[in-house]
Amino acid sequence: MGVRVVELAGLGALPYGSLRLADMGAEVIRVERTTDVPDEPVAKSHSAWDRGRRSVAVDLKQVKGVETILRLVETADVFVEAFRPGVVERLGVGPDDVMGRNPRIVYGRLTGWGQDGPLAQQAGHSLNYEAVTGVIHAIGRPEVPPSTALQLLGDFAGGGLTLAYGVVCALLEVQRTGRGQVVDTAMVDGVASLASVFYSMAASGFHAPERGSNLFDGGAPFYAVYECADGRALSVAPIEPPFYALLLDGLGLTGAALPDQYDQPRWPELRARLAEVIRTKTRDEWTEVFAGTDACVAPVLDFAEAVAHPQMAARLFPDGGTEVPPVPRLSATPGEPGESPQWPGCDTDAVLGEAGFSADEIAALRESAAIR
Repeated sequence: MGVRVVELAGLGALPYGSLRLADMGAEVIRVERTTDVPDEPVAKSHSAWDRGRRSVAVDLKQVKGVETILRLVETADVFVEAFRPGVVERLGVGPDDVMGRNPRIVYGRLTGWGQDGPLAQQAGHSLNYEAVTGVIHAIGRPEVPPSTALQLLGDFAGGGLTLAYGVVCALLEVQRTGRGQVVDTAMVDGVASLASVFYSMAASGFHAPERGSNLFDGGAPFYAVYECADGRALSVAPIEPPFYALLLDGLGLTGAALPDQYDQPRWPELRARLAEVIRTKTRDEWTEVFAGTDACVAPVLDFAEAVAHPQMAARLFPDGGTEVPPVPRLSATPGEPGESPQWPGCDTDAVLGEAGFSADEIAALRESAAIR
């Protein structure tokens, strides 16, 4: 990729976004706090979460530490941070400071609520951003509270992945105009963008507010998850009538007196019948019944089972490991998982030397505790 990224260390969403860039060839330099450097550094094992980065430790509470970062960004293409609005400005590494040193740089900002708005300064987490967008309200069964979605929507898709997408868009603009810009990424914005089609569906009356009553929220009996005889679960999703016919055939219900597939008022009746039949076999027995068909049936697996699934093993885990390789696959320039730092700050001397710092300057910075 030939792109250098300076990343102020953050949690969750930010490292996921820079990981996506690193996987595709970006050189990512993570700036850690000097207090995170162990007194006796010991090499740690490889981390799939931290891969593709080098680590420097800089004290941003010192003027010399701030100046060190500003010199680093002079040779960088991207700078990313995930502090609350105003924090990096007070530290001296805000957009004006960084872009004043390098007008071509892309300055990526990642927050929960964005750089403005009434909640901009308020703390939050992935679940909160998923909640206020209406997404969580739409997930789960109607008789219980809405379900959580791990951190997939807020932190990772709405946050880190959206940041990486914005950074790449801004880099393309740099190639065209030579000018950098600020990428304001809010996790709440990203979640809303992911749900954009459902806002339109709700406005048109195609998606009702009642949870578990719609086509894609488990309301449709042919787009749902069912319990099997062994307590495990089976996903059933044949939306198209030809695929639905294959489902009925596998369940032994072809020709049975059932409601029509899209007769919505009778969906509860159809659901009860499908559930009754599916409970007669185990999950793996049903998986075997539908193997090789287009009935759109798949077992619900846990993470340990998932890595051994034939499709997952063929594309993602051919060596029996659990580290997901870079995706998507590029035919000419495929991603390559890099090594992870052995400990915070382990690459400080090497990175600063490459950025033009002399050995004496590095020694003086270490003496002053601006770096470690």
